[in-house]
Amino acid sequence: MSGFGSEALEALKAKFGEKGYEKLMAIDNPILHGFIDKYINLCEPEAVFVSTGSPEDIGYIREAAIRNGEERELAIDGHTVHFDGYDDQARDRENTLILVPKGTPMPYVRTGDREEKLKEIHEIMRGIMRGHEMYICFYSLGPPSSEFAIPCIQITDSSYVAHSENILYRQGYEMFKRLGRGARFFKFVHSQGELDERKCSKNISKRRVYIDLEDETVYSINTQYGGNSIGLKKLSLRLAINRASKEGWLAEHMPIMGIGGPGGRRTYFTGAFPSLCGKTSTAMLEGETIVGDDIAYLHKRDDEVRAINVEKGIFGIIMDINSRDDPRIWKVLHSPGEVIFSNVLVAEDGSVYWIGKDGPPPPRGYNHSGEWWIGKRDARGKEIPPSHPNARFTVGLERFENIDPMWDDPRGVPVRAIVYGGRDSGAGGGGIRLGAWDSDEGRLARIRNHRCRLGEGGH
Repeated sequence: MSGFGSEALEALKAKFGEKGYEKLMAIDNPILHGFIDKYINLCEPEAVFVSTGSPEDIGYIREAAIRNGEERELAIDGHTVHFDGYDDQARDRENTLILVPKGTPMPYVRTGDREEKLKEIHEIMRGIMRGHEMYICFYSLGPPSSEFAIPCIQITDSSYVAHSENILYRQGYEMFKRLGRGARFFKFVHSQGELDERKCSKNISKRRVYIDLEDETVYSINTQYGGNSIGLKKLSLRLAINRASKEGWLAEHMPIMGIGGPGGRRTYFTGAFPSLCGKTSTAMLEGETIVGDDIAYLHKRDDEVRAINVEKGIFGIIMDINSRDDPRIWKVLHSPGEVIFSNVLVAEDGSVYWIGKDGPPPPRGYNHSGEWWIGKRDARGKEIPPSHPNARFTVGLERFENIDPMWDDPRGVPVRAIVYGGRDSGAGGGGIRLGAWDSDEGRLARIRNHRCRLGEGGH
């Protein structure tokens, strides 16, 4: 069953412990076992924890994030805060590459020679987890029983990343057990690397995010920022787009929501907009329901387009969230329950503040720059805002009262319209241009060509 030699088995048992080893061996997949073995040997973690997605295992990871300082508890029960390094606050576009064989044309995206870049990143990864605990987690992109779902394995030494993905994605351990050797799974390897005194990634000059389409694997190292490190987020979307293009379905950067009509009718639509165009806030419109706010898989079945939300949580930009424009999000962010804030300002009383929140900022606090006060400047002379413009909140969809009753349906929801939009620079970044695909007519109709705002502040 295992694919390991006897010496390798004994070495693994020493790293896993008997219980962790039994968890892994319950999955009959030698390719999976070999993948894990390879990165334990390469990264050399001090210990290895295998998560089955049980409440006990999820709790262990959540507590580890507090214990090792990657997250800090806040005043409201269940709320924690995580800080990324001052220079690790966004996706690293320069060092994010799609790996393809030399000479393979791929217009419009940054690519790297597959053989050369895999050699480079594996060399940087050698011993990168020394002194760290490795977390092995199993997830499903979509409801695990859905024919559209994709199983995934995440290897990381960041309890913050594992904690975040436990909120954002459905557990997949039982899915791996069920599929056994038949699982076609995405693979993610992440390490935050050496940490500084603030528990932030130290070797930013060696930050790398490589997406290997051939082996459906994402490598992310020397970074903590969620867009770089939470592999099942936008990084898995690149893998899914590649697979979908070969199999005849769509993986899209789209929210999915239900719009109410006469007689209790509900019509589902998706919409494609860039970041900061208001996907999350649009999915929270009063009187409507949310299936998902960010990523959709669309398949045609029985002459009908059906969409699933591959996530079960929201990793949302928090800037400009306020009680007037975003009452549903506001309520969740101020109620007890599991929420991870990242790169916001923490006041002395344990409350949080972000740019655009109701009221003025506190005069002092702690943020991504360390101790903060109004007027503080960085080493380059730039004034530091109370929170980073890219600050985030991570929360489960089940926390929202407007969650759609079909949000977790393995068949997906029937899509009747697809709205397309993009930023209009003349609308202050908050304007969009709209077009829509009408599924009843089977054609693309340009339904609007004017500026509109999705709430105040272009949210």
